[in-house]
Amino acid sequence: MSAVPAEPAVRAGAVVPVLAAAGITVALMQTLVIPLIPELPRLLHAAAGDTAWVITATLLAAAVATPIMGRLGDMYGKRRMLLISIGLMVAGSVVAALSSSLLPMIAGRALQGMASGVIPLGISIMRDELPSERLGTATAQMSASLGVGGALGLPASALLAEYASWHTLFWVSAALGLVVFGLVVRFVPESSVRSGGRFDVLGGIGLSVGLVSLLLAISQGAKWGWTSSRTLGLFALAVVAVLAWGWWERRTPEPLVDLRTTARPQVLLTNAASLVFGFAMFAMSLVLPQLLQMPKATGFGLGQSMLGAGLVMGPSGLIMLVAAPLSAKLSKARGPKVTLMLGAVVVAAGYGVGIALMGSVWELVLVSLLIGAGIGLAYGAMPALIMAAVPVSETAAANSFNTLMRSIGTSVSSAVAGTVLAQLTINLGGYALPSQNGFRVVLAIGAGAALLALAVAACIPTRRTPVEAPAAVVQATA
Repeated sequence: MSAVPAEPAVRAGAVVPVLAAAGITVALMQTLVIPLIPELPRLLHAAAGDTAWVITATLLAAAVATPIMGRLGDMYGKRRMLLISIGLMVAGSVVAALSSSLLPMIAGRALQGMASGVIPLGISIMRDELPSERLGTATAQMSASLGVGGALGLPASALLAEYASWHTLFWVSAALGLVVFGLVVRFVPESSVRSGGRFDVLGGIGLSVGLVSLLLAISQGAKWGWTSSRTLGLFALAVVAVLAWGWWERRTPEPLVDLRTTARPQVLLTNAASLVFGFAMFAMSLVLPQLLQMPKATGFGLGQSMLGAGLVMGPSGLIMLVAAPLSAKLSKARGPKVTLMLGAVVVAAGYGVGIALMGSVWELVLVSLLIGAGIGLAYGAMPALIMAAVPVSETAAANSFNTLMRSIGTSVSSAVAGTVLAQLTINLGGYALPSQNGFRVVLAIGAGAALLALAVAACIPTRRTPVEAPAAVVQATA
């Protein structure tokens, strides 16, 4: 009897941690520059309004790249697109590390944003390569890495920003990217499941125009004025572009996003719940750090440093890692729909506790742990719901579109919370600061969004077996 080769067994055991590490590394880019925001005008020799593009560029690039990389992964190989995405992140980190002015920094951050497709691509690779008994836990961990990286990135970047040059942040992210790139090359196999075909260029352009117009209006609306001609014009362009894109996608034989699949009730409602849930979860990231750093002279601020605030938020990322396998076990026993609903309830409860308890550091640690646990449960359930309703040949595109829905939700949340906090203020030393009531209103909106996600999730129909891939799928070996 011939011996079984050792390499495949090693690869099978390493695929999950390597892909999860890739997801966490890319998610770190979300919070990488948060400690630098107050200092960016001085560091980049630019106006404060212009340096906001350091954040906006990443948001826009991520929105465009996520669905496109997902579709290219289904067509030409998920591992290939995963490596390209990580390569873009490394390139962006190097460009940002070498920059000392605004334009190179914006270019670097845009390249970093283009790596956002790593998480849905990783989930899709897991579906193709792992046995069914391991798939639930693995995809839950991969999906939760989006929140884990964001939570752990804040204390890490704050520590580096406080004790090292700001360029070090980007050199470290480049080094992490190179390590992950090498691990993917060594341990992650290329999927044999490919759809082939021709890339939908017009669909990619149409979706990009719609997304960029929408997110640009949302992210800059408060600065430009919500009723300004520029903001309203971008919203109008977004509507026209999305409608035209939808018309084209319904008629082209090889669409970027198969709207017929997306319109299936399980996929449609899961995406809707993801959008609302993305809105709900981001309120924590906006409110808790500000409460922790608000001056004690306000009567409710806790006077913590950025590093202190990051350390308080860090445990929420760890609890997401713990919640991910619990999410998989619950989904296996009761179904991912129940897990998503439970996650929404826990997040709503966390915000409810936050409204009542915001007077000390330990109270905010408790709030962040509750919300983090709910996010871990819900994020683990979303890819399971999507993959149970789409063909194997569309896994990456479908998961990428779901990730995009979450990102749009967080963008809208940021705009809404920013508007509320700008309206409900107190005066301290001649400066307008958000009031305690303003923070409570944002937390209440977050709780309401989580309950809305619960209601949407309750309407999701369940499917016990995954949809079969169509016969046209091209089976290519890596």
